[in-house]
Amino acid sequence: MRLHGVKDYLDMVQILEGYPLIHQTFNLVPSLIEQIEDYTNRTVKDKFLELSYKPAADLTAQEKSFILERFFMIDKLRVISTHPRYYELYLKRGRKLEFSTQDYLDLQVWFNLAWIDPYFRKNLADLNNLVMKARFFSEQDKQIVLDKQTVILEDIIPVYKKFVSLGQIEVTTSPYYHPILPLLYNTKIALEADTKTTLPRADFIYPQDAQAQIDEATKFYAQRFGCLPQGMWPSEESVSEHILPLLIQSGINWIVADEAILFKSLKKKKRETELLYQPYILKRKNGNLNIIFRDRNLSDLIGFVYHSWDTKACVDDFMKHLENIANNFKERDILVTVAMDGENAWEYYMNDGHYFLESLYQKLSAATFVKVVTISEYLKKFPAKLEIKRLGAGSWIYANFFKWIGNPYKNKAWEYLTKAREELEKIKGEGAKINLGLAWKQIYIAEGSDWFWWYGENQLDFDRLFRMHLSNFYTIIGKDIPDYLKKPLET
Repeated sequence: MRLHGVKDYLDMVQILEGYPLIHQTFNLVPSLIEQIEDYTNRTVKDKFLELSYKPAADLTAQEKSFILERFFMIDKLRVISTHPRYYELYLKRGRKLEFSTQDYLDLQVWFNLAWIDPYFRKNLADLNNLVMKARFFSEQDKQIVLDKQTVILEDIIPVYKKFVSLGQIEVTTSPYYHPILPLLYNTKIALEADTKTTLPRADFIYPQDAQAQIDEATKFYAQRFGCLPQGMWPSEESVSEHILPLLIQSGINWIVADEAILFKSLKKKKRETELLYQPYILKRKNGNLNIIFRDRNLSDLIGFVYHSWDTKACVDDFMKHLENIANNFKERDILVTVAMDGENAWEYYMNDGHYFLESLYQKLSAATFVKVVTISEYLKKFPAKLEIKRLGAGSWIYANFFKWIGNPYKNKAWEYLTKAREELEKIKGEGAKINLGLAWKQIYIAEGSDWFWWYGENQLDFDRLFRMHLSNFYTIIGKDIPDYLKKPLET
């Protein structure tokens, strides 16, 4: 989070200052904001940060090994190779040559410096001086970089609040620790998304946890922004009919999902843009909820394709798509929703996406056939008219939940979580004996989506952290840590 925070979260909003006609919606996950505040309050460190602070001359052999393995974790083509000294160290590692103390110090600095957005490296004098210096860094130089990271993190929430007050952006939220809400409600809902899903041996059925993750998110948002959020981005755009009453009860006005969920809900076998480019109303017994569906093609072009194109070519291509859509619908007011992961794409673009975004915003601002608005702005002017009687289940990935459930590793993790959650049910009345608040927090964290995403793939670090949180839970409630949590998850 710290590294993505200094690379993406602040400048993505600040860039809009030069483009007042561009109104955007940003989503901030509450646990993300919580981590930002932990770093700015100096109450937490990660291993990367601890080894960055440590003097290069004092590094142990094990710590040096970690740094050599992990401190090149950024795109080689777009980032490492653009800084000669960083690239030199990368090649030196590849040749398995011995690193000097100065090499390790330069690597500590360049790893943390390269993750800072190029806008700040250019416009903050202290950082620009270090970029120009390039090598033979001192421990004091390193301290400057680490201090500037904290300064950038401190500005994130105030800048978002400023742009909200100006009416140029809307900020939405997600369930607190980013869980897959339908699977918290009942893991059997995975079968509704795809009947081929292999379920865990034990069912996880805790709709009250899904409600709590939603309610805690809206409460947290209100404390930071002074009002309740209008919109919610369900984690990984994972939705089902079952979670709608929970969202309605929380006061959320609209949610977003992938276009495949729309066509599944309407039982359409083919993509129909006339159905896609408008909001829908979900009228249920306990109230109403608006839902919009993203254009997957346009979203994925930005997220996964354009980074390998020339800037002018990809911006022209995107604008041509929008113009074709406008021509197809003539004088009708339609809503084309582009929704994507707001942090991971830019590392693979030249200049961290600044060239692309500046050029795109210029073209959008000048275009007469399109207006860039927030979702709430659109819904206020053009309320949803069409209804969806039953919302299909699934996520943005193939309209199913296979990224989080179904393979042996993911299912085993659900079984571990279920056992811990059952223990919590047994001791809920023992609040005087244990710290129930801390116990609940460990469970809610373990319900997050990323643990399950990586199981069966690149799971090493995520497995260790997942087991750590569940182990913490057992310690908090005064029970022995199960043996299966003391070793890597096996099937």
